[in-house]
Amino acid sequence: MKIAILSRNRRLYSTRRLVEAGTRRGHEVHVIDILKCYMDITSSSPAIWYMGSKLEGFDAVIPRIGASVTHYGLAVIRQFEMMGVYCLTESVALGRSRDKLRALQLLSRKGLGLPKTSFAYNVHDTRELIKLVGGTPLVLKLCEGTQGRGIVLAETPKAAESVIEAFRELRAEFLVQEFIKEAGGSDIRCLVIGNKIVASMQRTAQEGEFRSNLHRGGSASVTRLSPEERRTAIKAASTMGLHVAGVDLLRSHRGPLVMEVNSSPGLEGIEGTTGKDIADAIIAFTEEHARPNNNRTRGQG
Repeated sequence: MKIAILSRNRRLYSTRRLVEAGTRRGHEVHVIDILKCYMDITSSSPAIWYMGSKLEGFDAVIPRIGASVTHYGLAVIRQFEMMGVYCLTESVALGRSRDKLRALQLLSRKGLGLPKTSFAYNVHDTRELIKLVGGTPLVLKLCEGTQGRGIVLAETPKAAESVIEAFRELRAEFLVQEFIKEAGGSDIRCLVIGNKIVASMQRTAQEGEFRSNLHRGGSASVTRLSPEERRTAIKAASTMGLHVAGVDLLRSHRGPLVMEVNSSPGLEGIEGTTGKDIADAIIAFTEEHARPNNNRTRGQG
């Protein structure tokens, strides 16, 4: 197969591993920087051009698109879909998962456990917003934040009011969520491919920090999931429409709570922690679903 990996940096661990796995399995793999793509959307034959050459003959696309370029990345994925190329992460699914508010609304509709969350465009009474999630401590999240950035723990009502006012002054969209104390500064990352969990790890925040992201100095260890946690992670990925997803869960007194569903989960931490070849599993899934007779024009909406 001829596979395109949409990534702005071929040296990133996840991109490099996917190239290695695809090449090892006998495929022709190209890394394409989406910001260097330009599209012909006016003709009857949609096309994508890259650094002066027309992109042709691809059987599959594996998007690895950063949050900062989501809008243009979605346009490129849609163009591949219009060309009938199989996209491992479809444009609609990526768009859902990157919109944190929309994602929570969809997960809630499916009955999945979530931290109590409130959202508003312009709140005159900040205290009422805080009360909706049960008071302090609480967590405030920028809707555009990634890798633990744009997340603040407010331990008192006064601190929460100050942060909310600051976010409002910046005209930033944000969520207010309850703080799950019993999680103990840990969360569970589940790597879902198709309808299976291929790996899982527990991430624990370093001392003095509440964010467990490995990019923030958190540590990771192998963990065993309960049947309910497995069902929750698989259902969360399915709800987003994602074939590959990193589902982050919190262990609470009322069961597993979905914190986030990541459409471009990093592979370094979870491969290093579990010793599993996740890149190979992603390529194998792509092989199974990107056969020529499976290609069709899709995602035109």
